[in-house]
Amino acid sequence: MAQCQEERHSGPSRPKISGKVTSVEQLWQDFFSDPSQWWDTRFIKKTPKYPDFKHKSKREGLWIEGWQTPSWVKAKMANMALGQIQSSGGLISGVANSFGYGDNVSQLCQEGRLTEALYMVELMVQQNTQAPINAYSSLLKGFARRKDLAEGKQVHALVVQSGLDSDIFLGNTLVDMYAKCGSLLDARKVFDLMPEHNVFSWTAIISAYVDHGQGEEAIELFQQMQQTGITPDKVACVVVLKACAKVPALKQGKQLHSHILKSGFESDVIVGSALVDMYSKCGCIEHARRVFNNMHERNVVSWNAMITGYTQQGLGKEALALYEQMKQEGVQPDNVTCAVLLNACTSIAALEQGMELHSHIIKSGFESDVFVGSALIDMYAKCGSIEHARQVFDKKTKQDVIVWSAMIGGYVQQGLGKEALALYEQMKQEDVQPNNVTYLVLLKACASIGSLELGKQLHSHIIKSGYETDVTVGNALVDMYAKCGSIELAGQVFNNMHERSVVSWNAMIAGSANQGFGKEALTLLEQMKREGMKPNEVTYVSVLSACSHSGLLDEGRSVFDSMSKDDGVTPTVDHYACMVDLLGRAGYLAEAEDFINRMPIKPDLVVWTTLLSAARNHGHVEIGRRAFDCVMNLEPENASAFVQLSNIYAAANMGDEVAKIRKEMQDAGVEENACMQLD
Repeated sequence: MAQCQEERHSGPSRPKISGKVTSVEQLWQDFFSDPSQWWDTRFIKKTPKYPDFKHKSKREGLWIEGWQTPSWVKAKMANMALGQIQSSGGLISGVANSFGYGDNVSQLCQEGRLTEALYMVELMVQQNTQAPINAYSSLLKGFARRKDLAEGKQVHALVVQSGLDSDIFLGNTLVDMYAKCGSLLDARKVFDLMPEHNVFSWTAIISAYVDHGQGEEAIELFQQMQQTGITPDKVACVVVLKACAKVPALKQGKQLHSHILKSGFESDVIVGSALVDMYSKCGCIEHARRVFNNMHERNVVSWNAMITGYTQQGLGKEALALYEQMKQEGVQPDNVTCAVLLNACTSIAALEQGMELHSHIIKSGFESDVFVGSALIDMYAKCGSIEHARQVFDKKTKQDVIVWSAMIGGYVQQGLGKEALALYEQMKQEDVQPNNVTYLVLLKACASIGSLELGKQLHSHIIKSGYETDVTVGNALVDMYAKCGSIELAGQVFNNMHERSVVSWNAMIAGSANQGFGKEALTLLEQMKREGMKPNEVTYVSVLSACSHSGLLDEGRSVFDSMSKDDGVTPTVDHYACMVDLLGRAGYLAEAEDFINRMPIKPDLVVWTTLLSAARNHGHVEIGRRAFDCVMNLEPENASAFVQLSNIYAAANMGDEVAKIRKEMQDAGVEENACMQLD
């Protein structure tokens, strides 16, 4: 009776495929015609009720010893079970091999059949059969490409279960897998537990830190690697150069360059390109060009690195000139080249060159590229042609969030806050999910038009989207609330931030300064220092501005004196301009003029116009005239300076001088509307 019950559970008497009744014999024929479509579950089944083979998509089951199984099937299975094949990893079941799983897990991984490959390795482990190392490495690389951390951890568990966790090759591959799946902590754990390291091990962990934006830690690891006596190869050099570029760390970059020269790696085009990129991002554009010129071989990546360097340093003309040289040498630009060149055009407002480049982009078929498309929109918007920007945007059939953000940012750039917010509403209607960049430009739009209510709505969306913890979005929220007049809400966001950067503190201090809360700005500066955050140049500009607008003369003097002495911040012309404004507002014009004359750097136009404005406010004719003369030396057609000096003379009842100023304006060719302000 027990046997009968077991056989009744051996499978359905009328199996169905796609709704049609199919005989067991037909199923077995299907099975043998393509075994790869069936799972072999014999080694994991815990009860006879479970089938020996299960179809992967249709879920039909087959039992070898089922009462409906044809005799020819049982005979064939018995014959096949006799065979065994030998692999580099040990004995593998001939039956499993015959059924399409094979011992070539790597092939399955290359075909993207990772689930099948993983299942096969699991079967081998369950049979106490050693899977080859390349099977594990192929799986780890495959799941790394998919960024599938859960499955990657499953493979790691199988590696440990098989006793292969001490293998250096698999250790390196595990470090790489965890890094690419976003778990730097797990990558470091694997690295630290490895019994030995080679250059590939160190390169893998250093690369992991670089990819996660931790350049300084990557450089420290490189130094540890050198201390162990391991010499970096070309790949390691390229990875560390990327770290130096990100920090930036010019000193360490130069030291590595010296090693590269000694090792003869500089002739390698990839190493040379990485050197160009490192020097460019470290601000040494001359060094970058020297390396570029000395390269024996240059590919499009090399040209892109040099063009990008010029663009990032604000040298748009040089970038465009290098592009012309690139074409002359027969090197075809790619989509990266085009995107960078558009940024170069943007930096120097070169609309004509940008339009010419747009024509080339259309011919080359790069217009559909998301990054090229967004760069085109940005270029047109920042060059003042918002209509062309919108035309590019409207032609995009599949509008990525990056393109939407670029168009919204273009409207913000042109001061069209309402249009930016309207496009955001359209974006939501088309079910395009905004990212942190979208929210940044939208918050800037709200700040530009002073729309507190819209800003609050955006804040609500940001919370729902989970971007409130993004430090850059938090900074933008603080800035938006402050510029919309709600310093209280700005403070709430600031206090609730889980992480605060120097930009966060600067945004809160600047908000307090703009709202006239000078003492609060000073309190924030002290709190910032107590919490271990070092103020920078921007911080002190905001604090000095707060002191100026709040009439805190003594406090402002103290801040200016302490910025270099206590915090090592060397005053720039902006800080000196703030001090001139502070002294001028307080009526200390003679001291302000003396302060300018004692500046260790050359005063710029802002410094002298600030003194001129103070002279107008306090009716000081002599100082006003001297400040005006200095402005004229720097900008002879400055209409505002003429108007301010004329107002000083008018307030002093010096009509003859007013007439002279009017004539000087006309002789200088100052615009008519400026002259009309004197009437």
